[in-house]
Amino acid sequence: MLAAALLNACPSLADEVRREVVHFAPGSSSSTVKSSVEGYQTVQYSLSVNAGQKMSVQLDSRNASVYFNVTAPGAASAMYNSSISGNGTSFTIPSSGAYIIDVYLMRNAARRNEKADYNLTLYVE
Repeated sequence: MLAAALLNACPSLADEVRREVVHFAPGSSSSTVKSSVEGYQTVQYSLSVNAGQKMSVQLDSRNASVYFNVTAPGAASAMYNSSISGNGTSFTIPSSGAYIIDVYLMRNAARRNEKADYNLTLYVE
């Protein structure tokens, strides 16, 4: 019963996750990804960075229900949640590795199977 309750509470566990690795062009310290997310889909971006670097993440969309989370390597929960703190952040990387940026629609929009086009800008110095 507990497993069924968890799946009902977290429908995204069974939904589509599209994974992409972000690479910067040679000599560049940033990249802007233009993409879209629809319904309960999540787009998961992986970006390898080193401890001490500063990373900035900015998500721009006309759909007010699209957000992102940033999760450190090996972490069980997000270190940044844009649905709480806003669609832009900058922070110093605490440990080296591949950080995950998940882009998703809030449940209200996902239930309506909305589609959100967005620009995700990642900058590392």
